[in-house]
Amino acid sequence: MIYRETITLQSNHRAVTFHDVTDQTKAIVKRSGIQNGIVVVYSHHTTCSVITQECAFDMSMTGLETLQQDLVDVMDKLAPLCTREGLYLHPGPKALAFAEEHGEDARGCHNTDAHLRSSIIGRSETIVIVDGQPDLGEFGRIHFIDFDTTRGRKRVAQVMVMGE
Repeated sequence: MIYRETITLQSNHRAVTFHDVTDQTKAIVKRSGIQNGIVVVYSHHTTCSVITQECAFDMSMTGLETLQQDLVDVMDKLAPLCTREGLYLHPGPKALAFAEEHGEDARGCHNTDAHLRSSIIGRSETIVIVDGQPDLGEFGRIHFIDFDTTRGRKRVAQVMVMGE
């Protein structure tokens, strides 16, 4: 059996946004009626990622959980935030022209860091379902991350449940 739903999310402007989608995913698994199988949480947005991570309990001064802030800090070193034109090869003149034709401004195109971060981390997680529950362990949580800080926007997480 296969069952699918989506989760609609709103990301923040000028900040990496973490959305805890654990409870919504558990509710989708329950509605599916599937007792044993897998659930895939996926982003088709190329500047977003899905991860599983334990609850950190503590908050950083930025408002993120400490593990979330640590991840942002590591990503800042691997793929620094695009703060000026020319920091990355992307976007080039063709990409900027394409974006302008589709109503996007030049600032919105300078999100190369978000594309790289998503490529490094990945855009989906697959979680085993045992007895009708995602097997996340005692402290496991599912997070949808929007790395694109150029503007806040609506995002969609796809959730597909497969099994019996």
